[in-house]
Amino acid sequence: MTSRTRLALAASAGACALALGTTAPALATDSDKAMVSVFHGIPGLTVDVYANGDELLGDFKPGTVTDPQSLAAGTYDIQIFEAGQSPDGTPALEKKVEVPEGGNATIAAHLSAGGDPQLTAFTNDVSQVGAGESRLTVRHVAAAPAVDVRAGGQPVFNDLTNPKEATAEVDAGNVDADVVLAGTDTVAIGPADLNLGEGTSNVVYAWGSAEDKNLALATQTFSGMESTPRGVPAGGSGAAMATPNSPDLTAAWAVAGGAVMVTGALVARRIAGRRG
Repeated sequence: MTSRTRLALAASAGACALALGTTAPALATDSDKAMVSVFHGIPGLTVDVYANGDELLGDFKPGTVTDPQSLAAGTYDIQIFEAGQSPDGTPALEKKVEVPEGGNATIAAHLSAGGDPQLTAFTNDVSQVGAGESRLTVRHVAAAPAVDVRAGGQPVFNDLTNPKEATAEVDAGNVDADVVLAGTDTVAIGPADLNLGEGTSNVVYAWGSAEDKNLALATQTFSGMESTPRGVPAGGSGAAMATPNSPDLTAAWAVAGGAVMVTGALVARRIAGRRG
């Protein structure tokens, strides 16, 4: 069954409430605002995204992560339609999302582990990191089994399942990383040279479908998390880039960047290992 067919079957799914966690400090422009990004991780389908009946994004292509947008805090009815479809019809995906004041979140449209379309809201941690460090978060939003994320051949995050995430604060610098099936050496994505910049928070989305052989990565980077006086935590620009995999699942990772991006040996001094 194709992803497009699964998306059509999901049209009857009702909306469900999801409150975004606020354990990770995040700053918005005003206290009653929130910073919200959207990630499209359903292969092969361009969509229109609506929030409370108003078009938020048009012709939104798979693998795209938007820059953060400042929105008023509150509850949003997020609806996903196939591009060009009348918003008066039944949406393919719908979910009510509560966005708290001062929050920083990404709403991800993606496939479940079994290949069904779904919406998941993640809270982005844009709090300060230690001097010489960077934050790395990996989110498993692919139709694929559990995976391990490795650095230099050694697992850093273990047994990550869809739609969970894992986070660590790591030494800034260049690192050779890949994603393998959990408990094996079978490479699903990578290897690649990542460049983690000091004072950045980097989110990597593993998306797509293992069955359809289109697994890929998309990356979002927030800057301004330095703990030194030169760094002012402001939630960052949220620069993003998508990196598709080749059919044999061996394409390299790529990370978008501003001036400095993910740098150093991925030897985490403090492996937070938080899972959503």
